[in-house]
Amino acid sequence: MDITTQRDAIEAWLILLRAPGIGPATLRGWIERHGNAIAALAVVRRDGAARALDGATREWLRAPDAQAIAADLDWLAAPGRVLLAFVEDDFPSLLREIPAAPAALFVDGDASALWLPQIAIVGSRHASQAGIANAQAFARALGAAGLAITSGLAEGIDGAAHAAALDVGVATIAVLGTGPDIVYPPRHFDLAARVRAHGALVSEFPPGTPGHPSHFPRRNRIIAGLSLATLVVEASLRSGSLITARNAAESGREVFAIPGSIHHPLARGCHQLIRQGARLVETAEETIAELAPLAGTLGAQLRERLERPSESVPASTQPAHASVSAIDPDYARLLAALGHDALGVDQLAERTGLAVAALSSMLLMLELEGRVVATSGGAYACRV
Repeated sequence: MDITTQRDAIEAWLILLRAPGIGPATLRGWIERHGNAIAALAVVRRDGAARALDGATREWLRAPDAQAIAADLDWLAAPGRVLLAFVEDDFPSLLREIPAAPAALFVDGDASALWLPQIAIVGSRHASQAGIANAQAFARALGAAGLAITSGLAEGIDGAAHAAALDVGVATIAVLGTGPDIVYPPRHFDLAARVRAHGALVSEFPPGTPGHPSHFPRRNRIIAGLSLATLVVEASLRSGSLITARNAAESGREVFAIPGSIHHPLARGCHQLIRQGARLVETAEETIAELAPLAGTLGAQLRERLERPSESVPASTQPAHASVSAIDPDYARLLAALGHDALGVDQLAERTGLAVAALSSMLLMLELEGRVVATSGGAYACRV
C-alpha cells in the first residue's frame, strides 16, 4: 500500500469514527460488510438516506470538518501514537472477543503493552487509606508475577494501582474516558506522562474529546475487555467499578473482590459482587494462581501473532513492535546474562542490576515469545 493510500485509509477511519450518531457496533458492521474503511465510507456517503442515517450524520459524512481530521492526523504523526482498528492483527485479541468491542483504539505509548497479560484493578475514587494500601500492594505483587496493571486513571484506587505498578517497573495501561490527548482528572497529568513512558494511554474517542458521563461506562468495558480478570478493591453500591466487573463477567472473565468491614460503605459493592459469584480474595497469590492458565492461553496467542508477519496493515497505523525484547536494552542485558544453565531471579538481579519485580515481568514476556523456558524451582534458561 503506497503512502497516499495509507493516508486515505487512515483519513477514512477518522471520518467514520467522528461521525455523529454512529456507534462502534454499526461501524464494525460497515467495515466487515464492505472490506475496509475507504469502501465503507464511499458506500454510506452514496446510500446514507437509504440506511436511515439522520441528517447530521449524512452531512458529516458528506463534508466532514477538515480541521478536525487534520488535527487527528497531526496527533497520529507524533512518535508512539497509533490508531489500531479492530480488523488489524495488532488489535488486542482479548478485547476483540468482547460483545461490544470498540471499532478502533487511539494509543499513545507502547502499543505492544496491550498484548501483555493484564489484570484490571479498579475501585472507588474516594477510597480509604486501607483501600489505597491494598491497591498498591496487589498492583506490586501482581506486577512482580508478570501481569501488566490496567485501570482508568481516575482518582483513588485507579491512580494508586497505576502509580504502584510504575514504582516497581511494571507496565501499566490507562484507558481514558476522554480523547487520548486529554488527562482527566487534570491532577493526574504527571501520572499520565509516566504511564505513556512505561505503558500506554488508550482511548476509543478521537483527540480533543472532552469527558462526558456517558463515556466512562464505555471506558470501563475496554478496561475489562483488555484484561484476563478484574479485581475490585473498594466500591460503593453505585460505583462505576461494578460496571467494569459486570462487563468482565459478561465477557467470560474472572472477577475478584476484596472483602471489607460490614460497617464500611465502600465494602458493600465488593460484598455484592461476592454474593453474585465474584471470587473473594485476600492475597495476591490467590489471584495469581487463578490467572496462570489464562495467561498461558494469551501467551500462545501472542507467540502465534509474533510468528505471523503483518500484511495489509497501513504502516502509519501499525506499531513497530515485532518483539519487545529485540529493541529494549534491558532485555538485551537480561538475555546476555541468561545461559542454558537455569538461573533464579535473584541471581539474574545480581548479574543485571535490574529490580526483581522488573525481571519477573520481563521473564514472562520472554517466555511468551518462546525465548526463555521456566524450569522447576522458579529458575529460567534460554530456550535451546
